[in-house]
Amino acid sequence: MNKHDKSSLRQEIQDKALRKLRAKRRGTQSVWFGLGMMGLIGWSVTIPTVLGAALGYWIDNRFPGSYSWTLTILLIGLAVGCVNAWHWISKEKAEMEEEEIDD
Repeated sequence: MNKHDKSSLRQEIQDKALRKLRAKRRGTQSVWFGLGMMGLIGWSVTIPTVLGAALGYWIDNRFPGSYSWTLTILLIGLAVGCVNAWHWISKEKAEMEEEEIDD
């Protein structure tokens, strides 16, 4: 085994040890945190979509027209929800990367 192989093996072992220590520190919280985050993301998409559909349905019943406000505002609500979910995921990713740098 040459010097380069030993240093790369040493680095790999150090990286694995650091990952194990971080995982041990987090414990079972990461599982519950992950489930909570999935719920948060799901609701952040669902609520604007359902509210958009309800508002569109109300407008269609009050002011009938040639095109569907229900579908239009539902799609707008879905887009808003997806942007909202993207925001939460980006924020969480940045926090995880910052934590990883601190370690």
